[in-house]
Amino acid sequence: MPIPARWQWKLDRWRDSLKQMFGSSDKSNARPKMCPACGSLAGTTATKCYNCGASLRFSVAAVSRSLSRLVPTQSPITYAMLSVCCLFYGISLLLTLHNSNGSGSSGMGSLFGMGGIDAQVLIRMGSSLPLPYMIFQPWRLVTACFLHGSLLHIIFNMWVLMDLGPVVEELYGSARYFFLYMATGIAGYVVSATYMWLRYSGVGGFVPPIPSIGASGALLGLIGLLLAATTKRGNAAAQALRSQLIKWVIYIFILGILMSGTDNAAHFGGLACGYLLGRVVADRQPMDAAEHKRAYALGWITAVVIVACFAFMFFDFYRGNHPAAQRNVAHSPSARIELGCALHEPLQPGMLRATEAAGNRDTVVYS
Repeated sequence: MPIPARWQWKLDRWRDSLKQMFGSSDKSNARPKMCPACGSLAGTTATKCYNCGASLRFSVAAVSRSLSRLVPTQSPITYAMLSVCCLFYGISLLLTLHNSNGSGSSGMGSLFGMGGIDAQVLIRMGSSLPLPYMIFQPWRLVTACFLHGSLLHIIFNMWVLMDLGPVVEELYGSARYFFLYMATGIAGYVVSATYMWLRYSGVGGFVPPIPSIGASGALLGLIGLLLAATTKRGNAAAQALRSQLIKWVIYIFILGILMSGTDNAAHFGGLACGYLLGRVVADRQPMDAAEHKRAYALGWITAVVIVACFAFMFFDFYRGNHPAAQRNVAHSPSARIELGCALHEPLQPGMLRATEAAGNRDTVVYS
């Protein structure tokens, strides 16, 4: 009985794939190869690109090109950031519900009451903390960019991300945009951690572990990048966009001043870093092979750093047990032991009073 034509076609494809995998493909039917880095055509038996020298068998560019088939072709990094933020918000919400044991408004109330996240959960999942804690846990500078404290918080930030992200990603290219987004977010939390340390270090000599979370530092960084890009251009469209961006910045900082619990330091740090990087980095996509290599290298370094930071977060999370067992840890002097932070000196009599005085005012700081 003959095999159906469709099955025969599939078998032929699998056979050809196996031949190519083991280097026994038919040389007469081989096609020219395309370099994943610069797009130039190479010979059928070439192992390196004649134009840029990139490996045609394995390279960062080749891996990046292969992975790009699994994500949206338009703004893939923006959609990836959106997905990761939503994923970690869902996890933190489930942990908050578990932490409450179904009692009180902090449980189901957090689901129906604008999805508020428990402060202990945010600390466990890698929120930013004042500078003394961050010295020994710098991975929090990265993980805090993906955490959000309420439903309105993540909706507003993701709305801004989908509004600005595709524009900046198209301007700089996905790889450099990935690096710039995370660099500005990290810079925002460096400024925030330093400000929180300076603000509370004079209260009894003890800095309480007040968590700060959100993607706003990175989002203000995108605005800073666009401000720098429009400053380089003098046409009418660039001037109009710059005026609109300046209005956005003014509105954001006014709301930050009027609304308590807003991390204006992270906003300022992200905006300043974005503007400075925008003055240095060329506001266009990579042009030649060397620029493509540098861009891919920056993107992969950023990805490795993010994965490493989340690995540290998971290790610290499970080492400190489930947040349900850590009641009131965010505002107790023993938090420096439970969280593995930097404050190792013995308790002083004024520490508890200082923690209560500072911590009760700002349970969670949003950026």
